[in-house]
Amino acid sequence: MFSRAEKTPLAEWWWSIDRELLSGLILLLICGMVLSLAASPPVAERIGLNEWHFVIRHAMFCALAVPVMLGTSLLSHRQARFAALGTLIIMTLLLWATLRFGTEVKGARRWVTFAGQSVQPSEFVKPAFAVIGAWLFSEFMIHRNVPGRLIATGIMLAIVSGLLLQPDIGQTALILATWATLMFLSGISWWIIIGMGGAAGGLLMGAYIFFPHFARRIDTFLDPEGGGNTYQIDRALESLAEGGWLGRGPGESIAKKLIPDAHADYVFSAAAGEYGIVFCIGLVGLIAFIVLRAMIGAQRQQSLFARLAASTIAVQFAMQSGINLAVNLNLIPPKGMTLPFVSYGGTSMLAVAFGMGLMLAMTRTKPEERMTTGIPSYRSAVVAPAE
Repeated sequence: MFSRAEKTPLAEWWWSIDRELLSGLILLLICGMVLSLAASPPVAERIGLNEWHFVIRHAMFCALAVPVMLGTSLLSHRQARFAALGTLIIMTLLLWATLRFGTEVKGARRWVTFAGQSVQPSEFVKPAFAVIGAWLFSEFMIHRNVPGRLIATGIMLAIVSGLLLQPDIGQTALILATWATLMFLSGISWWIIIGMGGAAGGLLMGAYIFFPHFARRIDTFLDPEGGGNTYQIDRALESLAEGGWLGRGPGESIAKKLIPDAHADYVFSAAAGEYGIVFCIGLVGLIAFIVLRAMIGAQRQQSLFARLAASTIAVQFAMQSGINLAVNLNLIPPKGMTLPFVSYGGTSMLAVAFGMGLMLAMTRTKPEERMTTGIPSYRSAVVAPAE
């Protein structure tokens, strides 16, 4: 495609990008488009829309996501950091603005509307915080007089406070997990890890006490026969069961036609009914490949900032995917969390594309680094500082 002798930005990008990781992400996008064709039409018909409404919109979001991801992957580490900083500032302000100006849906204010389009700021906050948090932690590890860890913790508390007031327990958990990942990778004692685990348990108990909708979901999950609404998860489990190993075939699943969110949060269950368990195992394997490939690429970086940023975004991607899959399998209480690049959702799609673009930018290799055989430790400060 490009000669190694070329010095153009595109040629340098082509020879430095992790093409296997990029291919995995593009393949996941294609899987999402295929599953949208299978799961979206019945949902659209059920709510009185044209049967291709969600399919067309999903295709449009995919068409926007690809240039966002590729464009972000062209950035240098320094440029990616500035892009993440600007995004974090703007989206954190919008996150707080939703408390006053946001649209209320089911008792929560998580969306703001611009020119008729709804945006969920917390989706963009996640990857931006991962990168800025990684930069602050790396500066603290290299220059102990820089209060990077303290500043990152303050930013995390500002984000979490806004999320809890919306309220949004799921996104709060992901932001806390992002911060905990950075703490772990930056080197903390096991006593602090145990303390953080205890604090997490305390936060869950507090959420159960102070957020009635969260308590109802927990109670219904623990006691399905207690009168809670289990219609959606029951239909999702039926779709998982009816597909068998190879599925009933495109358009043949019965249960998926009854799942209210078959195109969004429960797209995995819809996929099982149409294409079977084998396809679903392959989808999980693809997600695992993306995460592991990103972690390996992160470890090859000489920049401590790049290693922390790429690793944290990969963990964030893995956790969001894991939460969605666990909900579909009824392993945890229901939570509105999309399956990255697969579920329907404009804000989620573009935010994931931005995050994956940052991850690709952070795992790009320089010519001299491709010749390096040793893999530096995450916690080693004897590496190149952030650019």
